[in-house]
Amino acid sequence: MPELPEVETVCRGLVHLLQGKRLVRVDVRRKNLRIPFPPRMAEALTGRRIERIYRRAKYIVMALDDGNAVIAHLGMSGRMTSVNPGQALDAHDHVIFHADDGTEVRLNDPRRFGLMTLCPHDQLESHKLFKAQGPDPLSAAFTPEMLTAALKGRTTAIKTALLDQRIVVGLGNIYVCEALFRSGISPKRKSGTINLARAQKLVPDIKAVLAEAIKVGGSSLRDHIQPSGELGYFQHNWRVYGREGEACRNSNSHRIKRIVQAARSTFFCPKCQS
Repeated sequence: MPELPEVETVCRGLVHLLQGKRLVRVDVRRKNLRIPFPPRMAEALTGRRIERIYRRAKYIVMALDDGNAVIAHLGMSGRMTSVNPGQALDAHDHVIFHADDGTEVRLNDPRRFGLMTLCPHDQLESHKLFKAQGPDPLSAAFTPEMLTAALKGRTTAIKTALLDQRIVVGLGNIYVCEALFRSGISPKRKSGTINLARAQKLVPDIKAVLAEAIKVGGSSLRDHIQPSGELGYFQHNWRVYGREGEACRNSNSHRIKRIVQAARSTFFCPKCQS
């Protein structure tokens, strides 16, 4: 599933492709993905101008000129890419946006775990997909003080806590592993023991690893590509994720370990992280 940097990269690509443009036609080629498409969605979008495209957590938001917004999630295998007008359709091209300048963007989702729906833009924060979520990790609201307060008294492992969208939205497995390594914090440490001093290291490291990943287009594993069709490259910069048994880049005499936490693989250095 795309994590925050991948979704941010897709949003930035879509800004160049669709923001400020009017949709002259929208093709909806099936009734549903993970959830049903809104009734008559193609008609509701046709003729609308896309005023703004941005990321909210791991979702793509397109604010329209009629006060509504498109909410999209890419699921496990979804992608939104630009194609040459008239290019042959793929069986998994489920929604196709045709802009007034000839741009064509397709939502392709082979496994159909993604979604696309509509919501009044001024009601976005109260939508069931977003309510009760924590702050965005790249926002000014995500501070060491905020994180320390949110973790106080919790006995869950810090790795698991950082994946809890009620504490902070958008973080996923790859970038939590990478940030904890940079901070020297064991993924097994109880989250309630993250005091202000540790949080003052962890929060900037989370922000830094996300910013670095966004700069190079995120991490491309199986399905993530940018709207232009280009891959992301941050997988070449991983320090622990996916490196089980390899030498730690801080301490060559120690090896990266993998454990399972909350049904997710965790990668860390037992020497560098405590």
